[in-house]
Amino acid sequence: MSRARQPPLVTGISPNEGISWTKVTIRGENLGTGPTDLIGLTICGHNCLLTAEWMSASKIVCRVGQAKNDKGDIIVTTKSGGKGTSTVSFKLLKPEKIGILDQSAVWVDEMNYYDMRTDRNKGIPPLSLRPANPLGIEIDKGRFPQKDLESLFPGMSADFTSENFSAAWYLIENHSTTSFDQLKTAVVNLKKQANKKNEGSLAYVKGGLSTFFEAQDALSAIHQKLEADGTEKVEGSMTQKLENVLNRASNTADTLFQEVLGRKDKADSTRNALNVLQRFKFLFNLPLNIERNIQKGDYDVVINDYEKAKSLFGKTEVQVFKKYYAEVETRIEALRELLLDKLLETPSTLHDQKRYIRYLSDLHAPGDPAWQCIGAQHQWILQLMHNCKESYVKEQKGKDTFLFHLYIYMCNALLHSPMLDLDSDVRPSPIGHLSQTASLKRGSSFQSGRDDAWRFKAPQRVVFVEKLTKLVVSQLPNFWKLWVSYVNGSLFSETAEKSGQMERSKKNARQRQNDFKKMIQEVMHSLVKLIRGALLPFSLREGELRQYGGWEMKSELSGQWLTHVIQTVRLSSESLTALEIPNDMLQIIQDLILDLRVRCIMVTLQHTAEDIKRLAEKEDWVVDNEGLTSLPSQFEQCIIHSLQSLKTVLDCKPGEASVFQPQKTQEDVCQLSIGIMQGFIDCLEQLSTKPDGDIDTSHLSVDVSSPDLFGSIHEESSLSSEQRLLIALSNCRYLERHTFLNVAEHFEKHGFQGVDKITQVSMESLKELDQRLFEMYIEFKADPIVGSLEPGIYAGYFDWKDCLVPTGVRNYLKEALVNIIAVHAEVFTISKDLVPRVMSRVVEAVSEELSRLMQCVSSFSKNGALQAKLEICALRDTVAIYLTPESKSSFKQALEALPQLSSGTDRK
Repeated sequence: MSRARQPPLVTGISPNEGISWTKVTIRGENLGTGPTDLIGLTICGHNCLLTAEWMSASKIVCRVGQAKNDKGDIIVTTKSGGKGTSTVSFKLLKPEKIGILDQSAVWVDEMNYYDMRTDRNKGIPPLSLRPANPLGIEIDKGRFPQKDLESLFPGMSADFTSENFSAAWYLIENHSTTSFDQLKTAVVNLKKQANKKNEGSLAYVKGGLSTFFEAQDALSAIHQKLEADGTEKVEGSMTQKLENVLNRASNTADTLFQEVLGRKDKADSTRNALNVLQRFKFLFNLPLNIERNIQKGDYDVVINDYEKAKSLFGKTEVQVFKKYYAEVETRIEALRELLLDKLLETPSTLHDQKRYIRYLSDLHAPGDPAWQCIGAQHQWILQLMHNCKESYVKEQKGKDTFLFHLYIYMCNALLHSPMLDLDSDVRPSPIGHLSQTASLKRGSSFQSGRDDAWRFKAPQRVVFVEKLTKLVVSQLPNFWKLWVSYVNGSLFSETAEKSGQMERSKKNARQRQNDFKKMIQEVMHSLVKLIRGALLPFSLREGELRQYGGWEMKSELSGQWLTHVIQTVRLSSESLTALEIPNDMLQIIQDLILDLRVRCIMVTLQHTAEDIKRLAEKEDWVVDNEGLTSLPSQFEQCIIHSLQSLKTVLDCKPGEASVFQPQKTQEDVCQLSIGIMQGFIDCLEQLSTKPDGDIDTSHLSVDVSSPDLFGSIHEESSLSSEQRLLIALSNCRYLERHTFLNVAEHFEKHGFQGVDKITQVSMESLKELDQRLFEMYIEFKADPIVGSLEPGIYAGYFDWKDCLVPTGVRNYLKEALVNIIAVHAEVFTISKDLVPRVMSRVVEAVSEELSRLMQCVSSFSKNGALQAKLEICALRDTVAIYLTPESKSSFKQALEALPQLSSGTDRK
């Protein structure tokens, strides 16, 4: 085991002091093995891990954060070494306060206040809060170290706006060289600033005191004079003159001051109008402000201003206010229409939809904007689905036209190629056996030389289903969430507060639940029918096929692509189920998945049957030690590959029914399985009984990219028909005892129904084929031997009544034995397990013929009887190992037809 690492040790930091957010370099030992090993870094008690940058095991760079402690250690913590120690410390300096007129290299935040009247943030002029020079004299900053000042005035500050303000610190820092006279001036300035707070409105009165005193003195003098002259009587004439003078003076004064007074009245009117405009400028400026805020998208500001104007001037009787308020209502109505257009505009995010609905609700828009939005989204999703189908149908037709012309071009080029010089080919050409309609789109899954490019190019219908399901899965969640918000009222209140709008929304939602359910069902039905139109057109009615179909079905999709489609639809169903959509609305998708699974099984089994038929040209007639070719193994592997490709289709996902649950599906699958087995049996019979030129190759797929287009279809075989029959019999024997049983086991493993019936029917058909082939081979081999017996017996005008003393068996018997031995050798070469079966039947045929010939002889001489018994016994003893009850009976009947030998010597 490796020794644990030493804990981190910090030996240096540069710089060793500074304000918050100062970038520092930490040096030391064992500072971690990498960035992931560093799990902790504190400076003066503040966590600095977020800004830490690990450079090496001896160097870390970071920024100092805001800490409570003025001075502290640097602690590094790692996974490998744990919590470390420090031999150095860092001192955190307080940032210097920057005045409004001081130069600064960084941005200085200004204090804000909140204006409740206009509902906006405004900045207070900094000059009214922080005077840069409260003493009013020139600032001469001294050069006293900050450290010394902090030690002299612990806990204090030179900031005059601080609660811990120290005047002595401020004077030392800013006026250490200021003269005493200047300081006296500063005291006078401070007193003036303090007295300004008490002066207020009295300053206006003090400025006009002299005028007030002069007016008072004039009034007092007039009053005293009137009292002194009150006793004197003024004559009438004098009084009349005085009145005339006063009248003229008054008229003159009126004439002189009329213009001035008129201007004064006009000024007063203007002042009053300006006061009204200033007092009610909110209403007068509101139409223009609404337009500006709408252009900027500040709909919240518009709604707040409108609510305020409505509460203040909604019921006013002043004509001017009515006129401006009517203009506001006109702008608000235009805003309602604008918001409604934006709400119904597609595509749109769920956040924007909720925002526009809330705006319209706050503006008291008529109708139900939320339900209008839901309806618009529903129609938009349906339109997207149909547009998707139309675009892919058009694209498919365009591609099909291009591929047709390309196919014609390639065929013409191929037919004129020197590779297909048909006249110079001495071999039997298989071209005449190829179908003119051979498919270019699908080949055998066991064709090793086939180009695999088709695996990476999905058919148009498969791409369409992927695009369609992706479209629904991406759009339906927002549609469902919009409905849920509409139901619970959160469209109008994010905090779910009780309000009249929420209650009305919930009431409307309850009334429209059935309508929304129909919307969801319509989307689900459209999705399913569009997929059925592309993949299962036979499941739609004629009217639905015109609406949801339109695809050109030139070829059936393979089982692999159907499996891919099933997986795509399953994922879509899981995504929709996660939205908590009721299962009854999604049941139609489960029905679609079941039909697709059934169709995939049917198509896969049909293609497997075609692949089985193609095994005929793959037979190489190479026999192994057990007398078998590769054909049974290829057949079994083909079945296994087909069943494995169906594994995901046969497995039931949550909520899915078994694919074999319908009785009709069980019967169809059973018949297709029997057809597969029967197809292979027919393939065996075809190979065994038909010559090379008669093998049906109409099902072959032409691969124009193959360098040897027809050379590998079938080669000339040197095997005889009898040898092929023996090989076929050996294969049949292995199929009966192993392959068919293994296939049945695989069927049961994958949940197939009616496996017993499949096995029984297949076994019976196989046994019938085996018996036919066996009888054919026996006919080929036994008939020549049997046919040679009678001519051989009577060769040279041989007569049983007149023959010489026997000296041994005659040549015909030797020839028959040689032929039997040749049959034995031929069978043993192919399969030694077939030897007893074949030899027994051959011996039975020979013994039966020999018995018939002996019974047909009318009479035997002594020598003739002796010769016949010698030959019968010799043949019987030679083939004794292959005698059956039938052959033993035939030999017995043959011997019984001979006269009995009286002499013991003759019998011996």
